[in-house]
Amino acid sequence: MFFSRLGRVSALLLFSVIFISATSLSAQTYEKEVLIDGLAAPTGITVDLYGNLFYTEVPSPGEAGADNKVVRYKLRNGRKKVISVGEPYPTNLASDLSGNVYWSCQTAGVILQASRFGNGRITMAATGLDTPVGLDVPLLFRNTLLFTEVPTPGVNGANGGENQVNLMFQFFGRNFTFPLAEGEPEPVDVAVSLGGTAYWTCKTAGVILMQAPGGETTLVKSGIESPVGLDIDIYGRLYWTEVPTPGVNGDNGGRNRVVRYNPRNDETVVISEGEPEPVDVAVDLFGRSVYWTCKTAGVIIKATEN
Repeated sequence: MFFSRLGRVSALLLFSVIFISATSLSAQTYEKEVLIDGLAAPTGITVDLYGNLFYTEVPSPGEAGADNKVVRYKLRNGRKKVISVGEPYPTNLASDLSGNVYWSCQTAGVILQASRFGNGRITMAATGLDTPVGLDVPLLFRNTLLFTEVPTPGVNGANGGENQVNLMFQFFGRNFTFPLAEGEPEPVDVAVSLGGTAYWTCKTAGVILMQAPGGETTLVKSGIESPVGLDIDIYGRLYWTEVPTPGVNGDNGGRNRVVRYNPRNDETVVISEGEPEPVDVAVDLFGRSVYWTCKTAGVIIKATEN
């Protein structure tokens, strides 16, 4: 059943790659709803191609054995399954075509992996990291992770900062890690396009940067207020959260928002504004549904294109 479903998804991806250049996109509006409420500091979020939403709850950051957890939520029927509990700081998540889900644990300095959509055993995908935060998995590249390490948030390389964006791949059972970028003050989250181009938010600098395979780091967008979470759809449109006023909603002067941006034509669409703390964002393959965690409100919100 799973491999049949995997084959259908692969065919869909191939079809999309062939015809993507002919697709005409236009600005859309979104209708919002609270998908899940009553959560304890929801933080990271990702959605896979099989209708599973994964998120982390971090009410006790840095405390091992506390109520921090990783959860799977089935969009089809609303059923939840706690995949992991008790890690000190499970932050961002990613999933791959094979049904694996990954998450970074800042305090422990590791990236963990659960197979079979969270039903399988949990293993270490990477260890010995220095405050891993952002995380993504290229859909079409097996055994590959992109992640950020932010041991010195807000400090750039010229002033002694040691933050970086990394590429890790597995070859004959061994992990090899290479820095894609070093010296940015706060590379919070990372997203990878279908072709392997890496994008990341830099919260302190207020920018989004990119690096194509074999290329150099270039600026995608500047003048953003505290960009944090980041994701990308099959068309290459970027989705991010801006959190310049964490914990403050729009009625009290908060300027936080969720944004969609198309680098090809510089089109910007504000999906939502006014939530007190939209931390991380996830989007389905074609960008029809967007999900984000609101840490202060304890909810996950879904926005659907009208």
